[in-house]
Formats: sequence, structure tokens, C-alpha cells
Amino acid sequence: MTAGVLAQVRSYDRSVQLLLLNQFTINLGFYMLMPFLAQHLSGRLALTGWLVGLILGMRNFSQQGMFLLGGTLADRFGYKPLIVAGCVLRTIAFAALGLVDSVPGLLAASAATGFAGALFNPAVRAYLARDAGERRVEAFALFNIFYQAGILAGPLIGLALTRVDFKLTCLVSAAVFAVLTVVQVRALPQARGDSGGGVKRESIGRQWRQVLANRPFLLFAASMTGSYVLSFQVYLALPMALRDAAPDETAATIGTSTLFGVSGLATILGQTRVTAWCRRNWTSDRAITVGLALMGAAFLPLLMPVPAAGPGRLIGAMAPAVLCGLLLAVATMIIYPFEMDTIVTLAQERLVATHYGLYNTICGVGITAGNLLTGAALDASRRTGVPSLPWLSLTALGLACAGAIHLLSRNGSLAAAPRNPAASLAGRR
Repeated sequence: MTAGVLAQVRSYDRSVQLLLLNQFTINLGFYMLMPFLAQHLSGRLALTGWLVGLILGMRNFSQQGMFLLGGTLADRFGYKPLIVAGCVLRTIAFAALGLVDSVPGLLAASAATGFAGALFNPAVRAYLARDAGERRVEAFALFNIFYQAGILAGPLIGLALTRVDFKLTCLVSAAVFAVLTVVQVRALPQARGDSGGGVKRESIGRQWRQVLANRPFLLFAASMTGSYVLSFQVYLALPMALRDAAPDETAATIGTSTLFGVSGLATILGQTRVTAWCRRNWTSDRAITVGLALMGAAFLPLLMPVPAAGPGRLIGAMAPAVLCGLLLAVATMIIYPFEMDTIVTLAQERLVATHYGLYNTICGVGITAGNLLTGAALDASRRTGVPSLPWLSLTALGLACAGAIHLLSRNGSLAAAPRNPAASLAGRR
């Protein structure tokens, strides 16, 4: 990481610094193991394809389905207990994935892995928003850097460990979470979003009714769901496009690795600069709108025809997908800090973790539906001989989401969000 990024990190309180380090470590441990789990299940354990899909899907189902509960518990009992509980549970679950061979045991471990994420994810974001105060946007920009750094480093370490033994990968990953648990117990201060314990006296049903009655928040969440569908295509549509267009499997693997590497490095090197420029020149609403439009436009390079043969085929196969991934990374850099800040603002800084939890659940459902439709579009493009169908559909989705946020901004649904971030930033200097 650059010296400027580290200087920014040091300018925050210890709790924010720990939360940033925690997110890096969480992703390090997670991506050290998860990219290699399917290979372990289908290879060493010789499970059928549908069982592998079921076990992997159980993690996603558990995490997305329990985000709201995790956020609610964080608002009731404080952020630290939920962060610690999630890390303890993931320690146990990751160790079990390497030690258990039975399908019921693997399903339970996978579900526990997802539930652990549902416990600490809303709590971490709400805690960061609380302690960053008026510097939330900058804090979430740093958060995204640490997030991406963990995604980049985790698979490299996991690959080296898995070449020795997948069980070793699981145990090392579990040890990472165990150490993280100890560090948080000893060093992370207690924190609660609502002073005076008012949330703790309310019933869970009342908490949920308050969040579900927040119409501007729900409209914002629905409008942003498409952005998660689009960004997820670096795991689905883009690798498939590379495999279809590349001259051989090796070229497809190189292209996919380049795609992830370019996206991650761009975020690490450019996030703070992009956020600073956006704050100087745009409102929060405009930054999100432009970012969503860019997300849609990111898929246009994939409309370029790939040469049928010759040296241009490799470049023609790789360049559009890598460029798409880079543009998606830039769009995410633009959107993410303002998106996280807007959620806090629309929550009126109350029940923030519950709002984050519901937001994640809504977007998770959207990702599932969007991926099904994207997969159908990819299949239809092969059947009909219209390769542009999925890419034009994804572009249209991005533009539709941008239009929705623009309309919400114009009709006042996002009026509570800061209208001139640059001015408010200048006033704090």
C-alpha cells in the first residue's frame, strides 16, 4: 500500500485502524480457502456436481439469509460481541471443512461459515461508520482498499498451501481467524450504535418494522441491487467469456488471473484518489449515478469481435474482458464509499447495523436472481448466435440503475444525503 494510504489510516482512531486491519485479515483467511473448496470436494472427496453446488450454495444462502438477524443483534448487543462471535464461528467452520468428510458435516460447516459472515459484516460496517464520524466516506474508501488487498493476497497463499494439502489450507485459515479473534477481544473497544441502550429495550419485531418502514432506504436498496449483479460478473460472465474466446485453457486461465489482478491493484492504487476527486466535484447522489452508468458501459468492450485466428486472437480474447473488469473496478471505487455513507444517512444514524443487514440481504437476493438471468442470457446468445445479448442486457441494467438513482435524487427521496460533500469537507479543515 502507498505511503499516502498508510498516512490516512494513521489519522483515524485506533478502533477504525483495527477494523480496517480486521477486514483485510477476514478476506485473507476467507479467500485463502474458498477458491479451492470446490476442487477439494469434487476431487479428493469425489462428490457429485450437485452436491458440490449444494455445499457451496449453503454458505451463500446462510449468509444472505441471516444478514438481517446479524445486523439486528449488533444493534441490540453492540458491535464487538457480534464481530468476535462471527470470527469464532468461522474459526470452527473453516477447521471443520478440512477435517470433516461426511456430507452432513460439510453442509453444517458451510452454513456456519455463511452465518459467521452474517454476524460480523453488518457490525463491522456500522462500527466503522460510527467511529469515522464525518469522515465516513474516506473511511469506506480505505475499507475498500483493505478489502481488495485481502482478496488479492488470500488466493496466492491458499494456492501454495493447497499444493501441500487442502487440510493444511483449512487449518491455517482457521488459525488466521483464531488470531484475529484474540486481537479483537483484547484490543477492539466496545461500541454501540444507539446510546442509552434504547435499542436493547425494543423488540426485534419493532426494530424490523422501523427499518421496513424506511421507504427511501428500501428504494435506494432496490435501485442499487443491479450494481452487485454487474460487479459479480467478474466471477461469472467474464471468466466464461474468456473461456469461450481464448484459444486454449491456459490462455483462459491467464486471462482470468489478469482480470482479478488488474481489478484488485487498480483499487489499491487508485481508490483514495478517485474518492477525493469525486468529493471535490460531485455530490454523493451524482457520484453514485455516474458510477452506475460506468458499470453498465463497462460491458461494451465485449461487443468487439474476436479474430478467428492468428496472434490477434489472444489479445482480442483477453483485452475486452480485462478492460471490462478494470472499468467495473473504477465504477466500484466511485460508488462504494458514497453508497455506504448514504445508507447511514438514510438510516438517520439509528439501527445502522440492521439497515446494513437488510441491505445486504436485498442485494444478495438480487445477485441470485441476476445471475440466473445472466446465465440464461449467455445460453440464449449461444443458441441464437447473438453474442451481444448478455453484454447489452448488462449495459441496460447499469443504465436503468443509474436512472433510478437519478430519479430518487430529483424527487427528494435521497434528500437527507449530503448535498455538497466538498463544502462539508472544506468546513472541517
